[in-house]
Amino acid sequence: MEKNNNRENIENIIIADADFIDRVAFDLIVNFERIIGRRIPPADMARWIDCIALDGGLREGDNKTQVVLIHRKETKELENFMPSDIAADLHEKAFKDHLGEFSICCLPIEDMVGEQEFFLDVVGTVCKQKEVRRVMIIPDTEKDTLYDDLRETLRRLDNDDKRITMFSMQPMQGGNFRQEILGYSLMNAMGIKADEIK
Repeated sequence: MEKNNNRENIENIIIADADFIDRVAFDLIVNFERIIGRRIPPADMARWIDCIALDGGLREGDNKTQVVLIHRKETKELENFMPSDIAADLHEKAFKDHLGEFSICCLPIEDMVGEQEFFLDVVGTVCKQKEVRRVMIIPDTEKDTLYDDLRETLRRLDNDDKRITMFSMQPMQGGNFRQEILGYSLMNAMGIKADEIK
């Protein structure tokens, strides 16, 4: 990944709870190593981002996508992803491939605001931006009322011109957004093939 200097209007945004995806990746690694009987490598961050983008409706082309990784202040690295160091490897870095350019921004949760409130605020702010066409949201669905609060926030926005996709580990109660299973993108990024799982 390279230093990102691009400040153009962004049409596609991925918002992820970094601590949550790291924890889910750890659980998948532990479980699949037992099932498959081989070592599972950390998830390839760029490959995972590509999978999320594809699940969110992005197609091949010169797209511009902003990836927002929200994390606790004390989190310095994502132990189950490569690259993993938030400050050195991920924040303000970018990569380009067949889906376009992806710019990564890591946002620590400030002390004055709660984790759920911060996540909701970022989602609300992004969804109000007129130029944004696609939003992919990966919240910690195990946190109290976050999923329900997100459903309510998105319902109030009532934005028909945006394609919003919510990712979780299992199907959740619906809303005015699409749903995808988070585990598939992580398995792909770890190189776990469908024919290995019997």
